[in-house]
Amino acid sequence: MSIHNYRHIAFFALLLMSLMAVAQDNDKILNRQYADMKRIHYGFSVGCNFQDLLITNNGYVSEDGQSWFADIPNHSPGFCVNVLADLRLGEHFNLRLSPGMYFGNKVVKYYNATPPEDALEPNIFKQSQNVKATYIVVPLDLKISTKRYHNIRPYFTTGVTGLYDLSKERSEQLRLKDFDVMLTVGMGCDFYLPFFKLCPEVKFCFGLRNLLETNRPDLQDNPAMEVFTKSVSKIKNNMVVVTFYFE
Repeated sequence: MSIHNYRHIAFFALLLMSLMAVAQDNDKILNRQYADMKRIHYGFSVGCNFQDLLITNNGYVSEDGQSWFADIPNHSPGFCVNVLADLRLGEHFNLRLSPGMYFGNKVVKYYNATPPEDALEPNIFKQSQNVKATYIVVPLDLKISTKRYHNIRPYFTTGVTGLYDLSKERSEQLRLKDFDVMLTVGMGCDFYLPFFKLCPEVKFCFGLRNLLETNRPDLQDNPAMEVFTKSVSKIKNNMVVVTFYFE
């Protein structure tokens, strides 16, 4: 992931610390004192996601001597919305189910590793592909909370997320499989406001499956495009999700 996106995460951390400072200024009044005692409670979340693909290139060389490699040099934020069901397991543990939808886009660029000798710049010889995603996601997380300190309560999460891509298949350089499973770890903080809890959270997601679709009969008559598929051996999902829960 590029340094530009780490700035987004750093901004989120600064925002989180600012909210903690504001909450401590009003710590004489305990808001929603019994909110954490409910066996089950519900909520929703909105946020953004930064989608990435971990691409493994294999150095394939075509019959005409060309060798291409794929990369995602930049990332753009997508949008996500979820509903939440939270089950209290104990004083410090909650089981959370938050199905929803993630919308995003990744731009894969293909660079020619063996450009013609008269090329002024190797990067001139490149192609690109927009990989749009509309995911139905079903995250299941274990929330591990610290003790409440006035109107704030930091926590960590770990879990697993299943996702299914609703995007239509297209005959392009790379085609990804529809279903994936991701392991997740995250952190956040509960802020107890007078009428609800606000819970900003950042989560890191790591895909487990190789998403590259290698069975491509649609490219048999298009060797100029097939070379890109053959140049990649593995693709895995990576994602950073920043959300704001309202509970």
